[in-house]
Amino acid sequence: MNIQKPLKLLDDYTDYLVWSIATAGLFGSLYFSEVLNWYPCLLCWWQRIFMYPLVVIFAVGILRKDKNAVYYGLPLSLIGVPVSLYQSLLQWGVLHESVFNCTASSDVSCSKPQIDWLGFITIPFMSFVAFTAISALLTWRIYRMRNLKTK
Repeated sequence: MNIQKPLKLLDDYTDYLVWSIATAGLFGSLYFSEVLNWYPCLLCWWQRIFMYPLVVIFAVGILRKDKNAVYYGLPLSLIGVPVSLYQSLLQWGVLHESVFNCTASSDVSCSKPQIDWLGFITIPFMSFVAFTAISALLTWRIYRMRNLKTK
């Protein structure tokens, strides 16, 4: 099997994958808050702040065929990773809210999971997976762009 064909496919569709993941995150978070009426906590708001612009950045990047959108999106996704990981650790009980008192600035506790599928899948964990996937895809894209330029 020739590995170049899947790599070329990934190179061609990275922006679409990132846009799809970010859009799923946007609509998923809006579903939880607007349809199910689950008010987001402070850390959830911060995750939205870093996720929502990715939808616009990559939509514009796709429409304008701007390969530099990766450089605009990567910092947002890299900041979203530790924020979502921190909240996941809070909700799993690994960290305690005394480290960061979320309820001091919000009516909703950052450490109380609103969903808990399979004992570990929470809303912040889904956000962590999304930010990690986006960061990995964008890092891969930058690596490939630099690698292909030198050949």
